[in-house]
Amino acid sequence: MTTRRDFLKASTLASTLLFVPSFLHRLDAHALPSLRDAGGRRLVVVQLSGGNDGLNTVIPFEDDLYFKARPTLGIRPQSGIHTLDKGLGFNPAMRRLKGLYDQGHVAVLNSVGYPNPDRSHFRSMDIWQSGSGADQNMTTGWLGRYLDSNCAPCALPYNGVEVDDTLSLAMKGRQRKGLALKSPEKFHQLTQGRLLDKISREQPGGLSEVDYLYKTLAETASSADYLYQKSKVYKSAVTYPNSEFGKSLKITAELINSGVESRVFYVSLSGFDTHVRQQEQQGRLLGDLSEGLGSFAEDLQKAGNFDDTLVLVFSEFGRRVGQNASNGTDHGTANNVLLLGGGLRQKGILNNAPSLQNLDAGDLKYQLDFRSVYATVLHDWLQTDDKAILGSSFERLKGLV
Repeated sequence: MTTRRDFLKASTLASTLLFVPSFLHRLDAHALPSLRDAGGRRLVVVQLSGGNDGLNTVIPFEDDLYFKARPTLGIRPQSGIHTLDKGLGFNPAMRRLKGLYDQGHVAVLNSVGYPNPDRSHFRSMDIWQSGSGADQNMTTGWLGRYLDSNCAPCALPYNGVEVDDTLSLAMKGRQRKGLALKSPEKFHQLTQGRLLDKISREQPGGLSEVDYLYKTLAETASSADYLYQKSKVYKSAVTYPNSEFGKSLKITAELINSGVESRVFYVSLSGFDTHVRQQEQQGRLLGDLSEGLGSFAEDLQKAGNFDDTLVLVFSEFGRRVGQNASNGTDHGTANNVLLLGGGLRQKGILNNAPSLQNLDAGDLKYQLDFRSVYATVLHDWLQTDDKAILGSSFERLKGLV
């Protein structure tokens, strides 16, 4: 049998990997209403960390107020803006996303936010990841609560995968969590130690915390082996950007195209806190985003999995309308959200461009609550009870997916 010392070592490992569900909720958590099967659909969330400047991503280049507020930072049409609709255009670095837009695979939502916005990176990201209001503090994420639901296909740990070292709040539920991994190979290696192998083979005898830890570790080892074996099925021949973000998207595409039965995937691209000399830094990051998503879409299209995949791109807040003295932008409020996929029923610019005349102390006013986007994705795409997961009813965007 495993000794107490072995147990403590295993506890440390499990806590470090963020795989152990909360003991306090495992027995008394109330199951959500039954879910319909999502029909093989999957969701990929792309987080742009740092507060991406939405006005220089989807550019209102026909609005004189934009150039008045940004005399040197504003991007002019002759700089290579990719023209969309309604007087808007993609940043010059977003060539491949423009190609997908022209094919009808991209939808743009403007001025997405929430009431009483918070300009702290950490607090605003918590709000977006948990799906809470500005006056709420939640310890679970909106995708974690989706995994929590009594959706039979969501019961296994690998049904939520984040390609990163640590697990985001978004992927943490009361009873279930996603798995955080940098690659299936490295994840598999982590679970091959003699101690973890020994524990994973022992049979728990009851519902004690020790027994529950054994069960969790066994599920982790089993999931690691499953993902590792599955990842051998498909190796991408598509060229991705040689960046951490590009590698994360490539791993995600390989898992999807290998037939991994995960419902949600999560990847991040950081560096968007552009207070100083924004144009070069943001252009590089948006180029990475555009090239990466272009390769990802190509990969899934070739394997026949693009129509069943929806990509949601968000950032925790936008930037101020006016540029600052350092040729950058400071923390703002509402921002654009991008949706990408072969199954979009509506595409293009889906609502009005942000108003640069009707501002809130120099910030954009939000037109659309981000939880309406979540409700639409949960109900119409993943075919689940959005009200039970979000805790309230939010108006859904009809006919989007």
